[in-house]
Amino acid sequence: MTANPLIAFGTWLAETPNLWPDEARDWAHREFVDTVAVIIPGAAEPVACKAFNVVSDWGTGPCAVAGQSKRVAAPWAALVNGAAGHALDFDDNFDPSKTHPSTVLVPALMALGEQERKSGSDCIDAYIAGLQIMGRVGQGLNPPHRNRGWHATSTVGAVGAAAACARLLKLDADGCARALSLSTSMAAGFMSQFGTMAKPLHAGLAAKAGIMAASLAREGMSAGMGVMEGRTGMQKLMVGPDYEELRDSLTNFEHGHSLRYETESIGEPLLITEHKFRVKRFPSCGVSHRAMDGLLDLMAEHDFGKDDVEKLKIRLPQLHQNNLMHHDPKTGLEAKFSQEYTIACILVQGTCGLDDFTDAAVMRPEIREVYDLLDLETVDLPESQFPTEVTVTLKDGRVLETAVGLPRGSKEAPFMWDEYWLKFDQCCRGHLSETQAKDLRDTLERLPDLVYIADLAEHLATPISRVA
Repeated sequence: MTANPLIAFGTWLAETPNLWPDEARDWAHREFVDTVAVIIPGAAEPVACKAFNVVSDWGTGPCAVAGQSKRVAAPWAALVNGAAGHALDFDDNFDPSKTHPSTVLVPALMALGEQERKSGSDCIDAYIAGLQIMGRVGQGLNPPHRNRGWHATSTVGAVGAAAACARLLKLDADGCARALSLSTSMAAGFMSQFGTMAKPLHAGLAAKAGIMAASLAREGMSAGMGVMEGRTGMQKLMVGPDYEELRDSLTNFEHGHSLRYETESIGEPLLITEHKFRVKRFPSCGVSHRAMDGLLDLMAEHDFGKDDVEKLKIRLPQLHQNNLMHHDPKTGLEAKFSQEYTIACILVQGTCGLDDFTDAAVMRPEIREVYDLLDLETVDLPESQFPTEVTVTLKDGRVLETAVGLPRGSKEAPFMWDEYWLKFDQCCRGHLSETQAKDLRDTLERLPDLVYIADLAEHLATPISRVA
């Protein structure tokens, strides 16, 4: 393999045979299910509706948009469906890339696959390959890329989507490399958008970028081969001018984050099976889940509620707190990035679900009263070196403690298939009829055997209700 990441990645995408282990195909299948599930309620959210209203004026096309009967061109379908999949922050995380990968990859592959009449198996293959490159790019930029405020779902995600789409189009090595290069010209997104509609829109923009980059590359569009590294490459521009100093001083290679692009052994290990995913059981920022899991565990073990609590202290990594920037949220979108709010929901009602992230729900007095009980303390250590600590002091004098390193749904405690389907049912409830949900589930179960991915996309092109 060449040391040039673009050429190495492009060659790997073009020449690696579709001979993935069954475990990899199974995990890809699971994440298609999870992503389609969260797209259903997300399609009724304002960000998806507003995005569709804009793109629907730009002409018709062959591709389905969730919740809509009108079909549009593939990039626009990917944009809207990607935004819908991320609208509720209920979609999966992937540690190597520090992205929400599937709400970028799945909408891009479904739309392009529908246009190109690809099969479910084709899309699973492209998903695995695209995720691998997304992870390798993320490992070459993180952790400082994301720590310094870039939204990796949008930046790294665009490159990963281009890789998946290039694989689906079966471009040659040069075409794949050019697709990746072109995608870097569309890679953008700041964490300062968290708590607004722009944040989920980032996922849609990355999905759209993947289709556009691969399609332009197929048409023969030229692109530079020095965009990943060097003086004006992603590493210097999206990590910082101190990139080399950071790289050479790095001692903790958490999630494979080495600030180096792996070009010699791109496919080993296979990241989808090595790292798996963080699949969410709560529709909020994933770094809030460790504390939520910990508090739920203590409540279940010691049988207490809000009225029994004198004080509740949470110690968490500073990098997690950087995401959880809304300490007194006023909207549902802000509440998704608030440790105070999510913990209050758990303490008051023992759960935290989709209905808790409306603007009205956020302002409930019984929830906001909990904020006075909370003490949040940050620790300047990576998450792998510091589990989130939850300490509850009860009014009877007892002090209860626990620490959570990885939330449920992650590699250490992955969801089983029945838990995926429970989440699917939760997402469909109130948005689709029983018949619609059953038909969609039947098709999702047959994903690896679908002759045309369009058979799955077809189920999304139906009105989806918004639950008040």
